[in-house]
Amino acid sequence: MLKIYGIKNCNSMKKAFDLLAELGLSYEFHDYKKQGLDTDTVKTWLDALGQDVILNKKGTTWRKLTEQEQQLALSSEIALINALTTHTSLIKRPVINQDGHYVVGFDEDKIRALK
Repeated sequence: MLKIYGIKNCNSMKKAFDLLAELGLSYEFHDYKKQGLDTDTVKTWLDALGQDVILNKKGTTWRKLTEQEQQLALSSEIALINALTTHTSLIKRPVINQDGHYVVGFDEDKIRALK
């Protein structure tokens, strides 16, 4: 089962939804802005992909954090998980999981390969 995580009103998400529809792929959508995100899911992502893939340091949410908040988030895995579950916009979008195979961010070629 393909599961896509993100925020509904996001350009990267809209492109991903459109591409999945074009490919005829069914999916389950988890809007973590509305539904939240549990720590186990975030830990699984960090273990599988690493913080550089998951954490969006280019977004406005990261830039709005104080330098102290940024340093705290990067100080330990527990602190990073707490930051990502508290400020879900810090997570790159979309996160697509198909049976443990991940695509993070809008990457048309990788999404097409999910068929």
